[in-house]
Amino acid sequence: MTAHDRAGRRGLPPWAGRDFRLLVGASFVTGAGNAGATIAAAFAVIEAGGSATDVGVVAAARTLAMVVLLLVGGALADRLPRQHVMAAANLVNAGSQALFAALVLTGHPALWQMAVLTAVGGGAHAFFAPAAQGLVLATVEARHAGPAISVYRLSTNAATVGGAALGGALVAALGAGWVLAADAAGFVVAAVLRARIDTGGAARPPRGGGVLGELREGWREVAGRPWLWGIVVQFSVVNGMVTAVESVYGPLVSRDHLGGAGPWGLALAAGGLGTACGAVLMMRWKPRRVLLVGTLCVFPLALPGAALALLLPAWTLALVMFAGGVAIEVFAVGWMLAMHQEIPEDMMSRVAAYDWLGSVAMTPLAVAAAGPAAAAFGLRQALWGSSALVVLLTALVLLLRDVRTLRLAPRPALPVAHPAPVEEAA
Repeated sequence: MTAHDRAGRRGLPPWAGRDFRLLVGASFVTGAGNAGATIAAAFAVIEAGGSATDVGVVAAARTLAMVVLLLVGGALADRLPRQHVMAAANLVNAGSQALFAALVLTGHPALWQMAVLTAVGGGAHAFFAPAAQGLVLATVEARHAGPAISVYRLSTNAATVGGAALGGALVAALGAGWVLAADAAGFVVAAVLRARIDTGGAARPPRGGGVLGELREGWREVAGRPWLWGIVVQFSVVNGMVTAVESVYGPLVSRDHLGGAGPWGLALAAGGLGTACGAVLMMRWKPRRVLLVGTLCVFPLALPGAALALLLPAWTLALVMFAGGVAIEVFAVGWMLAMHQEIPEDMMSRVAAYDWLGSVAMTPLAVAAAGPAAAAFGLRQALWGSSALVVLLTALVLLLRDVRTLRLAPRPALPVAHPAPVEEAA
């Protein structure tokens, strides 16, 4: 029986072969585990007597470690088989989460211990994320790029939404320690799955100049493409504004005017559902001017801030968040397609590292400044300012010619004859 036959019998598309299924399965496991573990880590800090500031310190430790190591992670992922880099990162995450769980289950962990272990996890993700960017399309044929990216993102988004809901319930029922332990076990499972992926890639020796030389090559690749660095700069601000609205302003408005945590949870869930629907949409819709369409879909990310500033009813806010979820998924799939078309394969992880670095570096600063901005200018004015920055940066990106004109190349036509059987390793 061929891999195509087996995929079809399982209800999967015929192009979804063994390696793609392993990749999606591993991503689902870690996505669900991480969503639950994020909630568990916050409650572990609180249950140990920590304040809201302490929760922020532990969360910031992860982001800081990731930012510091991202470029090194990108260079390494362009040297080694990416699935091996991802599996190794998963094992490091498994170890850090297992130690975190043990500390929580056996007593009261110190704040510095939780911060260090969270930072270890963030550091591992700095190697994982650039490698992941280059691996999805290595598991399928190029003509199936759009559906493959959509299925991959649909799986990870569904895992995040489901994992957050299940994780919250399990933290309440069993405690944070057991959820962290389950996440550690999930990372081990994901490492085994990823280690079994065989894309035929071998280690790529450095071409001279060491890591710094390779990073300079990656930077030249980014700097020479205005559409690339322009959108990275755009999202350094957009991500910061969206995160500030969702993590700071939204809960405050919901508490004071919408009825508490329930309506805000509904709005966030609607946003997650929107991303899933956006992934399904992109399985069918293949816009040629993919960056133009994607950038236009960033404008709706300004709507949640505006809806909160206007004190719109909770059901209206949920609809706005749903629309934003659909729109950002259209952008995300298009962005991945453009990256894979335009960036040389052997540079992909280094370029992805610069993309990640630019996209997340400003977020901790934006979140930290959200409270002082609301205190200085008023909550409603801060919300309008967040929305205005999203609109302004997105409008500026549209001035870049390549953003407006870059087109996806037509995919090769599907063969008329049946493809030759593809043997699948046991």
